[in-house]
Amino acid sequence: MIRVGICGFGYWGPNLYRNFAANSHFEVTAVSDPLADCRDKAYRLNRQLALFADSRELINSGICDAVAIATPVDTHYELAAHALRQRKHVLVEKPLCARAGEADELVALADRDGLALLVDHVFVFHNAVRELKRLATTGALGTVSYYDSLRVNLGLFQPDVNVLWDLAPHDFSIMNYLFDEIPVHLEVTGYCHVNEHLPDIVYVTAHYASHMIAHLNLSWMSPVKVRRVAVGGSKQMVVWDDLNREERVKIYNSGIELRPQSERLAIVPSYRIGDVSSPRIPNREALGSVVEEFAKAITERGTSIIGGREGVRVVRMLEQAQASLDSTLREVAKQRVVRPS
Repeated sequence: MIRVGICGFGYWGPNLYRNFAANSHFEVTAVSDPLADCRDKAYRLNRQLALFADSRELINSGICDAVAIATPVDTHYELAAHALRQRKHVLVEKPLCARAGEADELVALADRDGLALLVDHVFVFHNAVRELKRLATTGALGTVSYYDSLRVNLGLFQPDVNVLWDLAPHDFSIMNYLFDEIPVHLEVTGYCHVNEHLPDIVYVTAHYASHMIAHLNLSWMSPVKVRRVAVGGSKQMVVWDDLNREERVKIYNSGIELRPQSERLAIVPSYRIGDVSSPRIPNREALGSVVEEFAKAITERGTSIIGGREGVRVVRMLEQAQASLDSTLREVAKQRVVRPS
């Protein structure tokens, strides 16, 4: 039995608790959170838990073999590094940390002592994403030309990160898993409506050497919640609507066919309109698979598709995207005209 402590019991901590408690490999022994209300919430779930206001005290307590870190992003590196130095296995909420250099250090610490370091890129285990992977790898989609994601809702406004760092890790991890390809160029723009230092709407365009293009629409300002991804190929297009419980995935057997350049004088496409199908996608909580993957990484000491190196990869993409966003915002600020009140 692996004794696990949960650092942070706000929004995501209770979800981690539920899934760890349901897994036969783990026993949740401790919870830490600086807020008394959050510690009380954990106590009501399990009166046997050891409760701490300070996550470092939990790590130092000696009652945990592993920790799950669900604290603000700017604390991820410090807490994960401290846990690894105390020879604890670590699962960190996305993103792994705020800087790629720090992420590299965490990977080195884990490797040095043979410890598991995983990042909760939860959508990699979503059954709809697994179906997308199957379609892409079997050639059912043909040559993939685009990935388009609409990931918007009203809030939750994060006090420590902007909408890019909050939502883009989901799509970056999904794209890396589906296509195993790093973008050659990122273009990012956005706007700050609520906090002048934290953009709450961001648009990301990623260009790939394979001629695929990806576009992400990320927002905390939408009056409705939308979680929709479209992947277009030369043979088929697939749409994943995560809020559509009945038909999460739709496959469109439609496309555009072009004759070879040598056989045409002008670009005149031939449109192919086929059937639409919706495969059954089992409704299983992906976080349970993350917890199971954590147990496997601890007991079998193997590599993981959500391991630290994948976490580094996502953080590097975030840093590149943030640099582009900062550059765009600076240019816009130079040209902005203040309207009279």
